[in-house]
This record gives sequence, C-alpha cells and structure tokens, in this order.
Amino acid sequence: MSLGEHLREARKRLVIAVIGLAAGMVIAFIITDPVINFLTEPIRVIDEKRGGDFAELMFTGIASGFNLRIRMALSIGLLLSAPVWLWQIWAFIMPGLTRKEIKYTVAFVAAAVPLFFAGGYVAVLVAPHVIEVMSNFVPEIGVNFFDSDYYYDFILKFVLVIGVSFVLPVFMVALNLAGILTGKAMLKAWRIAILVAALFAAVATPAADIGSMLMLAGILIVLYFAAAVLSLIFDKQKRKRQLAAGLDPDNPVA
Repeated sequence: MSLGEHLREARKRLVIAVIGLAAGMVIAFIITDPVINFLTEPIRVIDEKRGGDFAELMFTGIASGFNLRIRMALSIGLLLSAPVWLWQIWAFIMPGLTRKEIKYTVAFVAAAVPLFFAGGYVAVLVAPHVIEVMSNFVPEIGVNFFDSDYYYDFILKFVLVIGVSFVLPVFMVALNLAGILTGKAMLKAWRIAILVAALFAAVATPAADIGSMLMLAGILIVLYFAAAVLSLIFDKQKRKRQLAAGLDPDNPVA
C-alpha cells in the first residue's frame, strides 16, 4: 500500500473506533446510576457503622454531578467498546506482521486482557476495605465528606494501578521470548521480587489494612513465579532447538 492508502486506511479504522467509543459512552452514561451506587457502597457502610450523618458523597459545584457522569461514561465506554477499537488497531497492523509476530501478539493480548480485568476485580474487592480502614481514623466529633471527583479519581487510579501490576508478568515473559531475560535470572531475583511486591502492596493499601496488603502481595508473587516457570519452559525449548541445529546454547557467538 502507498502512504496515501495507509492514511486512508488509518482514517477509516479511527472513525470506526470513535463510533464504537461513542456508542459505548452512551450506554455507559445510561448505567451510571447503578455504577455510582456500587462504587459508593463503602460510604453507606461506613455511615451506618457510625450511626448515620457521618459519611456522605459530596458534590461541590453546580455541574459536578454531570461532570462525574461524563468522566464515568468515558472510562466505562472505553471498556465496553474495547472489542471494537482493539480490533481496529489489530486489523490495521496485522498485514505488516509476520506469522510468528501475529502468534506472539495474539498470545500476549489473550493473556494480558484477562489479567488486567482480574487485577481490576481484585482492586474493586480491596478498595472498600481501604476506604473503611482509613475512615476509622476520623475522630468521633468529625464528619467524613468524600468529594465526588476525588473519590472517583481514587477508585479509577486504584483499579488501573492494580490492573497494570497484574499484567507485568506478561511483559516479563515477552522479554524472555525476546531473549532479554531468562527464567533462571527471574528465579535468582526471587528475593527482590518478593520485596518489591510487598512494598507495592504496602503503598497501594493503607498500612492498617494488613489483610488486603497480604492478599495483593501474595497474588503478585504467585504471578511472578508463574512467569518465571513459564520462562524456564521456553528457555528449555529454545535450548533444544539450538542443539538440534548444531549450535552451542552456552556459547552462541561461537
């Protein structure tokens, strides 16, 4: 294809992706009420435990409610329309990939997407405990008002951070397939990996919520070792192919 044809193809894919996103945002805008009710459940639980009139979701501006719904519609719409815009990206780049690259790309996406959503699900489970534990530090004479924008930013960033952390083992396996990182090197660094997982979990969750911190750290450690074991299997297969080809795996230069 010529440069002009590539640009026309890109424009076509972009238009379809934007239409899909717009449709997803319309659907998301309609369902914002049940989503808001779900996300603010921890506030109601905290309020009931404190006897009422303690915790409330606060809207400080005239357009705060509308702005919150638009932001939610955008983020939820991105998720709902993901099959559309992901396919458009894939359809645009696939003709330029080799069969081996297509195989690796499909495997990467097939592993990364479920892990990201699994991380988001864990974040949704952990977030209420985080909010509840931190609210316990508010003195009895105080009232805990949650600004709607700040509250939504906290939930969204928390979900994104945990979701991305679940995908990191997939990147490790990708580095292994690229010959940059070996499974043996991953296993040698297990102490550092456990320390990093524990520190990340401690930062992502409040220090007072030990249960959530241990659960998150445990999941990340399991994913790390799963990536290391999978990389060892790939290294073993690569070594067999090199021996079959008459190469020395321990001295590839020779």
